[in-house]
Formats: sequence, structure tokens, C-alpha cells
Amino acid sequence: MIPIQRVAPTDRLPLPPPPQPQQEEDTSAPHEVALDILLKAVFLIPGDYHFTGVVSNGIDCAITLHRSLSQRWPRCWIVLCSVTKALESFFEETSRPIEESSTSAMANSSASSLTNSSGAIEAGNVSQSQPELVDPEPHRIRLLSWNIDGLDGENLQTRTKAACDTIVTEKPDVVYLQEVVLESLQIIKSNLPGYNVHPAADKAYFTCVLLKKSSTVFEKSKIMPFTTSRMSRNLLTVKAKVKGIPMYLITSHLESTKEHKEERKRQLLLSFKHMMEADPTCTVIFGGDLNIRDKEITEVGGVPDTIYDLWEVSGKRPIAQWTWDTRRNDNLGINSRYLPYLRFDRLYIHHSDVPRIKPVYFELVGLTRIQGCGRFPSDHWGILTHYDKVRL
Repeated sequence: MIPIQRVAPTDRLPLPPPPQPQQEEDTSAPHEVALDILLKAVFLIPGDYHFTGVVSNGIDCAITLHRSLSQRWPRCWIVLCSVTKALESFFEETSRPIEESSTSAMANSSASSLTNSSGAIEAGNVSQSQPELVDPEPHRIRLLSWNIDGLDGENLQTRTKAACDTIVTEKPDVVYLQEVVLESLQIIKSNLPGYNVHPAADKAYFTCVLLKKSSTVFEKSKIMPFTTSRMSRNLLTVKAKVKGIPMYLITSHLESTKEHKEERKRQLLLSFKHMMEADPTCTVIFGGDLNIRDKEITEVGGVPDTIYDLWEVSGKRPIAQWTWDTRRNDNLGINSRYLPYLRFDRLYIHHSDVPRIKPVYFELVGLTRIQGCGRFPSDHWGILTHYDKVRL
């Protein structure tokens, strides 16, 4: 793993540890708060002093800051996007702990660029992905993994379209999807024309790897069944170049439920073995809805030394830890005093012999309710990971 350290201004600035919850009301002016957040969360591109970020909804303090910064740094043409993204992360991280907040309040407080004035996603209102003539972030690679809950037939079309809208907005280069069904597969194909779709099956439910046409080159794919699975689970591997970086992209939906933990552990070990046996000139990223518990990781001897948990090496932010969290997500309608929360969805990286990418950020997506049905796109949050290409 390449350590993320504080470096000279001619290189990218590292992401700092997440800020501690504030105990007192912050009386700073909005633009002062935003400036502090910006300096903590935005990356500087080597050799070119302008900021870059992800487009999100504008807010007053970001606009104020944009005007102020434009006078000092005229080349910050996309600074507004960076400020907004930083603010969203800041307010998300400095909110009260989940245990101290009501489920509905936490669920509706998450920021989203797909929201209307009432705070709900308008599914299907995001424009379909269009080919990019010029890559605005040639140094950055993004990978999203998400169990989109195709087995829940309620609001399936609406929820799948909302998931597609999130993909269009976040613009990941690679997408891992789990619990895809034939109906949702057709919605994905029609709403994401900018991606090539590689499914692991054509019946029941299955996984998919999506490759962004403008930034990836597909080479080959392979499906490896888990022969002892009682749920027809498998390992889908796609070999591709992502912005010129050779990669093995591997996803799976490991055996479900506590009762099948022995089979799930066996599948996890096979997946780790598959990662370590890959071409050493390629970066390997494996993950998906692994249904794994921390105790089970310990029981198999831990994660191999050459494989890294991307949530852990990207800062272990508590706000991005629990990917299946019934305290915040009520899609399953669990009516109980005990609301479970687990890190079912995980991503792991095995570097090439000469490391080509550096993990820099890990976040959750799909946190906002859909207008009309009042549900989330899935009972799982999606996990979006960001990487910087390493200059050789």
C-alpha cells in the first residue's frame, strides 16, 4: 500500500482525518467555514494549480466562496464544485452520532445532487450519460459497488432508475452491481448508454460489471462458479484498462445469512486467492456485497498482507462504515427495538508489482429517499471509492 503523506505543494494534498464533532455552535462566517473545509478536502493536481471536484448542488456559502476565490485564483474554474462536495462531507461528518438521532432524521439529512426542493430524489430526471470529449480528471479513477436489491419487487423500476441516476451523476469509471434481475438489467442498459454491461448470468439474480465507454478498454471476462454454493453464487472477473491502467475487476455476492457463514468464508478465501494469483502487472480490485462479518474475517486468519481493505486505508471514516444500516435505511420495514447495522459491502485492493493507483477517498451513495415512493434506491448504501493514478 502506498502511504498517503503530506507532501510539497507541487503534488496532491492528502485527505486529512475526518473532523471531530463540534460541541459548540460555529460562529464563523459561511465563507470562512467553507474555505477551511476546502483546504482540508480538495486535491491539487500536480503541475497545474487548479482545483477539481465533483459537481453537486450549489449552496449560498459555496457561491460566496466561489466569488471570493475567483478574485484570488482566477484559474479555479471548477472550485464551486469542490467547495460544495467538501461542505456536504463536512456537514455529514459533523452531525450527531447515529445512535443519538432518529432513523428518519438521519435518513433524510444526507446531501444529494439528485434532490429536489423537498429533499427527495426525482428518479429518471437526470440526463442520460453522454460521451465525454475531454476527461476533466485524467488523474482520477472512481469505482462504485452497490447491491441494488433487485429481489425486492416493490418500486423496482423507480428504485433502479434512481440508482442509474446516481451513477450518471457520480460518473464512476467502473461499477460493480449485485442482486441484478432481468427487469432491472434492461433498465440499467437503457438508462446508462455510456456503459458496457457485463453480467454474470441471465436468469434469477446475478452480479454485473459496468465499464464506462469513454475511459475503459475491455479485454476479457470470466465467471468462476462457487461449486459448493447453495445459492448459485460465483466470482465475476473482468480484465480491462481503466484510464490506461491494466486492472482485474472482480465482484461477487457471497453466501447470505448467518447460517451459511462457513460457505461464505470459503468463498472469501477463494476470492483472496484469485486476487493474489492474478497477473502481477495488473491492479486487482475485488468486492461487492460480501455479507461478511468482522468476526468471520478474524476466523479465516485476517486479510492477507498484500491485500488492503479500501475503507480502512482510505481513512476509516465512521460515517462511511455501515453499508447495510437499518437505523438509517428503513426499506426493509424492520419494526424492532434492535435495528442491525453491518459492513456487508466491502472492497479490497491488491496492487500491481509497481503500484499504479493510490486510494484517496471512500464514501457512501444512495442516501436520499426517492420522491413519490418515499424509499431509498436499495436497502444497501452504495460504496464509491476514489483513486489517484501514480506517476511513474
